[in-house]
Amino acid sequence: MRHGARLAVDPGKVRIGVSRSDPAGTLATPVETVPRGKGDLARIAALVREHEVFEVIVGYPASLSGAEGPAARGARSFAHTLARRLAPVPVRLVDERLTTATAEGQLRGGASYGKRGARGGQARRSVVDQAAATVLLQSALDTERQTGRPPGELVGEGE
Repeated sequence: MRHGARLAVDPGKVRIGVSRSDPAGTLATPVETVPRGKGDLARIAALVREHEVFEVIVGYPASLSGAEGPAARGARSFAHTLARRLAPVPVRLVDERLTTATAEGQLRGGASYGKRGARGGQARRSVVDQAAATVLLQSALDTERQTGRPPGELVGEGE
C-alpha cells in the first residue's frame, strides 16, 4: 500500500463531491461539495495543497455493461483537464458504478441529514455528493490494499 493522503472527486453536472483519505490510506472521509463551474478546478487544486495529497481519484461512471456513455465521457474529459491543472500530481479514473446509490442507502439507513426547510433538498444532495466521493475513495483504497496495485486508470501521462 502506497503511503500518502489521496483526494477523491465525484464530478456531477451541478456539484462535485470531495473526500480525502488519511496519510496511511486507510479511511476516507467527506471534505466538501464544490459547485461545478467557474472556479471549481481552482478549489480542487487548493484542496490538493491544503490536504497535501499525492494523488487524486476521479469517479468514472461507466455503464453497468462497462461501456462509455455521455456521463463517462464527461468524467474522462474532466479528469484530463484536472490532470493538466494539477500536474505533477497524478490523477486516476476509478470506476464509480453504484457509488451514489450506495451513499444514499447508507445515509438513509443512518442519522438524519439535519437539514430541513426549503433548502433541505439542496443540502441533502450536497451531503450525498460528499458521501458518494467517500464511497468511491474507500473502494479505491480497499482495492489497492487487496491487490497491491494502484486502482483505476492513470490519466494524462504517456497518452
